[in-house]
Amino acid sequence: MEIQELFNSSVNIPSLPDVYYEFKEAMDDPEGSFDEISNIIATDPGLTARLLRIVNSAYFGFPSKIETISHAIGVVGLEQLNNLVISTVIMERFKGIPDSVMNMDSFWRHSIACGLAAKIISSHKGEFNTEKYFVAGMLHDIGRLIIALTTPFNILSVFMRCKSENIPLPDSEKDILGFTHADVGGLLLKNWDLPVFHQEVVGNHHQPEKNLTFAKEASIIHVADHIVNHLELGDSGESSFPSPMNKTAWDNLGLPDGITLASLSKEIQKSFNATAQVFLQAA
Repeated sequence: MEIQELFNSSVNIPSLPDVYYEFKEAMDDPEGSFDEISNIIATDPGLTARLLRIVNSAYFGFPSKIETISHAIGVVGLEQLNNLVISTVIMERFKGIPDSVMNMDSFWRHSIACGLAAKIISSHKGEFNTEKYFVAGMLHDIGRLIIALTTPFNILSVFMRCKSENIPLPDSEKDILGFTHADVGGLLLKNWDLPVFHQEVVGNHHQPEKNLTFAKEASIIHVADHIVNHLELGDSGESSFPSPMNKTAWDNLGLPDGITLASLSKEIQKSFNATAQVFLQAA
């Protein structure tokens, strides 16, 4: 099977809403204003409500209530708001997958946990924009949803083969489909015109050394995914058939002394429930 067949199938692949592209265009315009960006988001009342719910949650912990998108931009910044917009609009686009194929609540719990883990790991590395790692973590398994939408019988065959042969899920995908969910995810984000960072990190999170330009960034998502699978925080289909952690990926992180898998696991576990509640309510 060729990967492009998924995107040429009769099943409609979700696209990002126009409001996202209008927002992104205004955000990238050096002459754009906060008011212009706020007005674009205001055309989608559902998105406005979800964003305000997130920025007023314990996830950010601001001392006073934020009542407008303009205020939110001033407090969290445009780049952070952009990442929140991506997270919320994408969660909203995948609501038609039946539980018999994929438990979506469990899928998003795993995805949010991986985003949180990636954000925590990147903060220990001293990354400035940790929120983009949260988005990459949230999207790392998005390709599996495209497979579930377009070829649900194949994805069930993938799961059954994992169970019968006790092999990692990406290996089963490669054998049955000819490609993995990571390959599909990278192509989807390219079709959505999301940043190359997200395309490459999502597309290579099982093989972080594959693209040397983003090897360290993909390593963060790889390790985050491994920790979350071990903690069994949600399930995107992989927790029962996890891939072993790539030791090179861990070495690539270059984390400070004292930051271990055990300490990261405790930190992620501590923050998970509050973070998951915020984003699942906003979906």
